[in-house]
Amino acid sequence: MIQPRVVIIGAGIVGTGLAEEITRLGWTDVTVLDRGPLFRTGGSTSHAPGLVFQTNGSKTMAELARYTVEKFTAMEAFDAVGGLEVATTPERWRDLHRRRGWAAAWGIEGRLLDPAECARLFPLLDRERILGGFHTPTDGLALAVRAAEEQARRAVARGARFAGDCEVVEVLHRDGRVRGVRTADGTEYTADIVISAAGFWGAELGRTVDLTVPLVPMAHQFAKTAPVPALGGERLPILRHQDADLYYRTYGDRIGIGYYGHEPRPVDMADLLRDTANEPMPSMLPFTESEFEPAWAASRTLLPALGDTKVDEGFDGIFSFTPDGFPILGEHRDLAGFWVAEAVWVTHSAGVARAMAQWIVNGTPGIDLHEGDLYRFEDAARSPDFIRRTSVQAFVEVYDIIHPHQYRTAPRDLRTSPFHARHRELGAFCFEGGLWERPAWFEANAGLVDELAAQGVDFPPRDDWSNQFYSPISIAEAAWTRNHVAMYDMTPLTRYEVSGRGATDFLQELTTNDVGKKPGAVTYTLLLDENGGVRSDLTVARLGEQLYQVGANGPSDFDWFTRHLPGDGSVTLRDITGGTCCVGVWGPQARAMVQPLCADDLSHKAFGYFKAMRTYLGSIPVTMLRVSYVGDLGWEIYASAEHGAALWDLLWEAGARHRVIAAGRIAFNSLRLEKGYRSWGTDMTTEHTPEAAGVGFAVRMGKPSFIGKQALAAAAPPEKILRSVVLDDPHAVVLGKEPVTVHGSVAGYVTSAGYSATIARTIAYAWLPSAVQPGDPVEIDYLTKTFTGRVHAEPVVDPEMSLIRR
Repeated sequence: MIQPRVVIIGAGIVGTGLAEEITRLGWTDVTVLDRGPLFRTGGSTSHAPGLVFQTNGSKTMAELARYTVEKFTAMEAFDAVGGLEVATTPERWRDLHRRRGWAAAWGIEGRLLDPAECARLFPLLDRERILGGFHTPTDGLALAVRAAEEQARRAVARGARFAGDCEVVEVLHRDGRVRGVRTADGTEYTADIVISAAGFWGAELGRTVDLTVPLVPMAHQFAKTAPVPALGGERLPILRHQDADLYYRTYGDRIGIGYYGHEPRPVDMADLLRDTANEPMPSMLPFTESEFEPAWAASRTLLPALGDTKVDEGFDGIFSFTPDGFPILGEHRDLAGFWVAEAVWVTHSAGVARAMAQWIVNGTPGIDLHEGDLYRFEDAARSPDFIRRTSVQAFVEVYDIIHPHQYRTAPRDLRTSPFHARHRELGAFCFEGGLWERPAWFEANAGLVDELAAQGVDFPPRDDWSNQFYSPISIAEAAWTRNHVAMYDMTPLTRYEVSGRGATDFLQELTTNDVGKKPGAVTYTLLLDENGGVRSDLTVARLGEQLYQVGANGPSDFDWFTRHLPGDGSVTLRDITGGTCCVGVWGPQARAMVQPLCADDLSHKAFGYFKAMRTYLGSIPVTMLRVSYVGDLGWEIYASAEHGAALWDLLWEAGARHRVIAAGRIAFNSLRLEKGYRSWGTDMTTEHTPEAAGVGFAVRMGKPSFIGKQALAAAAPPEKILRSVVLDDPHAVVLGKEPVTVHGSVAGYVTSAGYSATIARTIAYAWLPSAVQPGDPVEIDYLTKTFTGRVHAEPVVDPEMSLIRR
């Protein structure tokens, strides 16, 4: 078998890691090229301070960091001095409890310390200035250049080649496939696979092949002190003082200080070589000393021993930021064989290299990478303006305490439904998702709180943290939906139109369920990867013999569909989201509200669950799907965007006699948790099989074939299962990613959670060992508290499924 020829652009810590991991998997015809000298190439790796804090709110990022630590430790390129994060404010101290929870959930050793314990670990600290700290003993310092050299050495031993001072100026391609690269001296390297690991040059390289790589090179201050007499060469943990945007590491008897508190400085790549001409390497800009003065003052306050020394040297190092803080990973959709692994920090470098190598060689990564997917961004999010503005904001917020329901403040209003003006009139408080403005609750419903409280509905008080980006109005909206009727804006739900003579065969091969039913049928189904992991869930409505409407989860689904389109033109795929709109009308009075508007029979007998109908409401042509993510009577009602405002007004007027309300995303989430409905990307990913995630009912193993079928057939019983947990305390609240303890040991973690007005308790989903059964007790650590609860059979509310079939 002839091996693919691989060219990797970039010999930094990512490029060398890719070479080592790819050759480890058996592909040895690998060439690595870099514009700079080997292995201090002049990129971000060459000046990286090397701090590795593994704990992250993302399970994937934490896992990538953990593998990096393991690999570099085995290579003797990691110094496990431990990590210490200190709090100087009550808000930060609370957040360190949250970080402790993340660490426990992801299996990273860590514990909270009082000020005296912090000072024993880091004697230079002024213990009077801190409230406590979080210590992670397996964190430490990656010796970045040494790691790159060792990875390269191992790759070379298997046959890889490295060449420095070889700037790639062109990616060669023909007929939609890469063919190689050309360097500045005119040398051509033939390749079947080209991987861009060019660091902050990655966006420039992407443009040469018409690919948007959404990253911004940013300058970041780093300084070293003169010798610190009190330090005396003592080996200390790496230290974060995030309240002042600072971090520290030792260099013998000196201390290195990194600072994020200065004004963001995006780097103009056109001027880079000129601006760095007098610096040691092109990734180092001149030190802006005046901007470092607040950092030095804060450092001397936290570490009084620095009063006996001075800032001896510094530079402004360049590295990459992205709009959401995650790396950019994947294959060019329109140029087969061109891959990117960009915006990867040293902390995650080896983990990313392993996952990318598995993806390229085996066809799938061994870990869920949807957060870093190259095609995760909406069209507007790939604009230069959006990329720059949001990446700059990511720099500003790198050490900020970010609430899980905190959304960007700018740019906003980029995508609004035709109902947006009406939402504003009703006092909508909007979250942002997929660039859409999504009402979270409506102030117009504030009066319902007192009305329902008088009827016995509980509105429990919340702690300061969970009360952010929240209103008790959402409880009223959920309760009202269950007992009356509500309208939900479902326009942001991604929608595709799949049509053509090959549409049925295409969807049958792509999805797990039988979507080839007669027109008028709606099917819940899954997209799997080749390993049988859930890469998305879909609602497929067959509207005609050769016409389907597909409800999906976002741009990555469109990418997956596009890559699998047959080459014979038998299938047409269109994203129709922006040209259409959708209102969900749900609740026991939904039929009484909508039937008078429609000449067709909307009774359960005539229009049953999981059915579709193309009809009219008043004069407005609509497509109605008898589905309900809130688990109650009603429909998703779709129309062309041009009819959107009229549709909302028509329904609103018809609902007046039924006291219809507009309801938001928090109520929506609460109701779907009551019914056991999953949210892809939060509750389940490619790391989970359908059986484990509780969606095995959407798989038809009797189908001739579908992607992932063979893997499912060979899969062992899942070790962990997604379960519903009901908390005991009616006032207990969790938000997601908290560790779950079973029989005294951390056994899993929360994915989603929400307060149920129906049962007056919080319901949480959690990944737990398969041996854990309904009725078993669990404990969930939330910030400074521990809540008890019990695993509950699903669905928690209406297990007979009678509400949706009224």
